[in-house]
Amino acid sequence: MRARLAAVVGTVVLGAGMLVDAPTAHAADPVTEFDVTVGNTYTRGTITWHNRSVTVAGEQKSVSSSSCRGTTAFTLDANNKQLGLNYTSRTCGASEKFTPFTVPADVPGGAAVVRICLDDGALPATYFSCKRYGRPSS
Repeated sequence: MRARLAAVVGTVVLGAGMLVDAPTAHAADPVTEFDVTVGNTYTRGTITWHNRSVTVAGEQKSVSSSSCRGTTAFTLDANNKQLGLNYTSRTCGASEKFTPFTVPADVPGGAAVVRICLDDGALPATYFSCKRYGRPSS
């Protein structure tokens, strides 16, 4: 994954040497589809809502090898306070599935909102378009 200044400043430190695996999805974990399209480029896929995180899986598309695309996901609480962020590696001149990634939301009940952005994959990222997705009610 590419490094981003926002990731250094805005992420939660989990502890030295601690490895964090993606949470295992449970039958009760709700899933939301997302689609952020700009022209002929996009990021689309699913958000799986866990108790204290979300998992984002999908595909992103770039139409030019000189104009890359990436996907950034932010978790927010009910007051729109950012809880965490994570992002994909970039795709250049292709349509590719990205490795599913986890975004922390370490508050009781997890994230209330996930904001998904289609970006340029650079440091710092330029966000072309972002959409907000609310946690489904159970």
